[in-house]
Amino acid sequence: MEKVILGLSGGVDSAVSARLLKKQGYEVLGLFLDIGAEAARQDAIAVAEYLGIPLKCLDITAELEKNVCAPFTAAYLRGETPNPCIMCNPTVKFKALCDYADEQGAEYIATGHYALAEKGCIYKGHPQNDQSYMLCRVKREQAARLLLPLGGFAKERVRDLALEMDLPVAKKPDSMEICFIPDKDYAGFIAKRAETPPPGSFVFNGSVIGQHEGIHRYTVGQRRPGLYNERKLYISEIRPETNEVILSLWDDLFKTEVRARDMSWLIETPAQPLRASVKVRHTKWECPECTVTPLPDGGALIETDEPVRAPARGQAAALYQGDRLIGGGFII
Repeated sequence: MEKVILGLSGGVDSAVSARLLKKQGYEVLGLFLDIGAEAARQDAIAVAEYLGIPLKCLDITAELEKNVCAPFTAAYLRGETPNPCIMCNPTVKFKALCDYADEQGAEYIATGHYALAEKGCIYKGHPQNDQSYMLCRVKREQAARLLLPLGGFAKERVRDLALEMDLPVAKKPDSMEICFIPDKDYAGFIAKRAETPPPGSFVFNGSVIGQHEGIHRYTVGQRRPGLYNERKLYISEIRPETNEVILSLWDDLFKTEVRARDMSWLIETPAQPLRASVKVRHTKWECPECTVTPLPDGGALIETDEPVRAPARGQAAALYQGDRLIGGGFII
């Protein structure tokens, strides 16, 4: 019987994943990544006991701080919009799963992400709840060991399965927040960790039209509350060097050129331009075709056939060929 190490979070998705993997004939070992969330820990223990799965609880607070929390804070102070899950997956979550798999002699790792994995390739999951974007920086050696049992399911069906399986967490609500910011107060989290930027100027067409409350409270594409001369304005740029938030009209948010740094490829690193499609945020509908030109510094120039809305510095640009995820980098 082949072993698989499953990231067991205490939520519905990973619990259903555990049951499905067992039904497929795998010997499932659970790994709970502990950051001090006691309720989630107890839920994971309850699921493991119910399903008869050995469970290891691993304290990852130091790794999370180094690889996610500190870079997340620094990015916001630079006027960027980081995605902590994309930062965490290759450096903390999947690394921990692979390390434990090596300890246990397990060939495979698994998570409850809504994407498909097959022979080292990652593909888009069910269109209703595809999460492949979140995996765009997973390393090739991690993807080679990955099983994703929920990829073909809609979220509603997984809920139904949890009830049919009578899992202890079947009625647990979905978690929508960042795991280390459960109250969703990003600005408050940053303020506890660093000196935050002071108020500064909102600038539209070169003129100051108001005051913002600190650049760490904003992201590109966000609408500024209220109207200006009866028009809606949106944040199009954040300038930490001058402490300015630049505003524009809706149409000015759209770009056909995106540059990304620190590309991570799930295919052989390309030496020549290639055709692909790109997502610049976790949405269901924006994924235009593009030409990707690898750059000597390890980044890429992404030129889209149709404009993309408000690419934000620090967010990830995920690249696809068809439904296959081929890599991702951070927008600069």
